[in-house]
Amino acid sequence: MAESTKKYITSDELKKHNKPDDLWLSIQGKVYNVTEWAKIHPGGATPLLHLAGQDVTDAFIAFHPGSAWKHLDKFFTGYHLEDFQVSDVSRDYRKLVAQFAKSGLFEKKGHGVIYSLCFIALLFYACLYGVLYSDSFWIHMLSAAILGVAWMQVTYLGHDSGHYQIMMSPGFNKLAQIVTGNCLTGISIAWWKWTHNSHHVACNSLDYDPDLQHLPFFAVSSRLFQSLRSHFYGRKLTFDSMARFLVSYQHLTFYPVMCVARVNLYVQTLLLLFSPKRRVPDRALNILGVLVFWTWFPLLISRLPNWNERFLFVLASFCVCSIQHIQFCLNHFAANVYVGAPKGNDWFEKQTSGTIDISCSPQMDWFFGGLQFQLEHHLFPRLPRCHLRNVSPVVQELCKKHNLPYRSLSFLDANKLTYSTLRSAAMEARDFSSPVPKNLLWEAVNTHG
Repeated sequence: MAESTKKYITSDELKKHNKPDDLWLSIQGKVYNVTEWAKIHPGGATPLLHLAGQDVTDAFIAFHPGSAWKHLDKFFTGYHLEDFQVSDVSRDYRKLVAQFAKSGLFEKKGHGVIYSLCFIALLFYACLYGVLYSDSFWIHMLSAAILGVAWMQVTYLGHDSGHYQIMMSPGFNKLAQIVTGNCLTGISIAWWKWTHNSHHVACNSLDYDPDLQHLPFFAVSSRLFQSLRSHFYGRKLTFDSMARFLVSYQHLTFYPVMCVARVNLYVQTLLLLFSPKRRVPDRALNILGVLVFWTWFPLLISRLPNWNERFLFVLASFCVCSIQHIQFCLNHFAANVYVGAPKGNDWFEKQTSGTIDISCSPQMDWFFGGLQFQLEHHLFPRLPRCHLRNVSPVVQELCKKHNLPYRSLSFLDANKLTYSTLRSAAMEARDFSSPVPKNLLWEAVNTHG
């Protein structure tokens, strides 16, 4: 009798509620109105908008603990999805998540955080000691390299704290995010959450995933030559004459640009934090953390004897840290891409299509921060990194069962494939038979409006 009194809407009707002022989602066939919630959603409004008007069960399961389900009732519209269906791969994926949750894997974080904190403290101490207590040029350059490694490890720890709670309470976890992100690296955790959550939801969508939107410097696909509109930045990704020139040589400039990629991250951080048009959670706290970085880092550099060493110190630290920036590109640049909004009913398929793992020995897991298991991380973003290697065989079996790609390449082979992808797009960019719009260089940096 209760079943017959249920109210239903179709998927087509649900799709109509896909705007910021009218945002509905379906989870397990129940329809929720999250219009107001999107404004204060901890993961930001952008991921919700990308999936608006769809069933998002798999994405919800991936990003939220079991305790989150009890909060859904207050958003329930009273409607159920009439044509709600679950694919075989989604059914297997949900069983796997439930299995991991039942065995406590999401809560068992091991001692990785303690080890990471101790290692990071040791690296920063070694860097400070080398700069402050040595007059040797080569010791100073070694200290710069150590600082680059420290930044890499800090980033991994900040990444972990952003995906799951690494500290004893949410308050201490937020403190860990501000310290690791803003204070130690100068890159705002607010900026990271804004871009990274969108990247996970819209993995390798050329017009929705910010991690693939690098015009005028890079284009991983010739489809970006069509000047697509970025639904993340809210502007056109103009492929103009300047972009054509730069993209034509991107396979040659890729590694040099990666050596100074941190400069762009600093700029993006400042643009977001001081943008009056965007809501930034904990804006003041993020700004304070960034100010801490821009206090200690210049002071450290000032202790070097001359401007030549200061410049080389900064460059050396950036170059070492570029290994991490390259790694992030290897995970996605050469994977499959698509144009359009992400869909909630092919979550597993899109993650397998858009990611590439980096194979390495267990002894190198610390170096890659667990993110060499990129597919495993995308499928289970709340899973502590210490479990990623153990669940990898299970993911491989599931991919094999459903005839989905599971790509794991050595670091060298992944570099070769990425280079080949960039070179192919560069050669296509040299085709001058297609005209381009007038150059508007300011759009290259005006990403925040």
